[in-house]
Amino acid sequence: MALVEVKDIFKNYFLNKTSLEVLKGINLKINQGEFLVISGPSGSGKTTLLNIMGCMDKPSSGEVFIDGQKTINMTSDELADVRAQKIGFVFQNFNLFPVLSVIENVEYSLLFKPWSSIEKRKKAQEALSMVGLSEFARHKPLELSGGQQQRVAIARAIVREPLFVLADEPTANLDHKTGEGIIALMKKRNQQHKTTFIFSTHDQKIIDQADRVVKIWDGEIQL
Repeated sequence: MALVEVKDIFKNYFLNKTSLEVLKGINLKINQGEFLVISGPSGSGKTTLLNIMGCMDKPSSGEVFIDGQKTINMTSDELADVRAQKIGFVFQNFNLFPVLSVIENVEYSLLFKPWSSIEKRKKAQEALSMVGLSEFARHKPLELSGGQQQRVAIARAIVREPLFVLADEPTANLDHKTGEGIIALMKKRNQQHKTTFIFSTHDQKIIDQADRVVKIWDGEIQL
């Protein structure tokens, strides 16, 4: 059974009275432990596909399965539970809370876990240790470099031990050397813990590290 599967996915957006077809019948299976890249130019539909797999957006038609569960008819609360329990997210703009400390940003990802505050703090400390940022736990995000902020975002994504992590252009706002470090960190996590990573990117550095590259163009997978 595939960890993530999308079947015949179409996605339309409406601008005024005009329908814009972004995805055109996407079929894709992703297995546990993959380090997979969805590659394509800007506007090709790769971020839209990532959002649908992450239960942040619903397709216009088609089916989405996460760990064998059909999500298409789930309520908003049920989808939120799937996101909280099974999916981690890493965004190109980091999306950290500037008023919270680094460790509080990581702990926030555990908000709906039925654990004590002591357990949550321990998990957050372990995640920061994994990304090499233990000494910055009390800092605010804006006191860190871009690469350090992205590592905080990775810690936040993996702290719940999700089934898979979705990363949307995670190196886009980083310099070459820092980007390489971020990729190496995620690859290490993938190899040591079998965490599945699914990227939306056209960064050749990530593509070179991928187990599999799925190319998308004008809303269709290129075979």
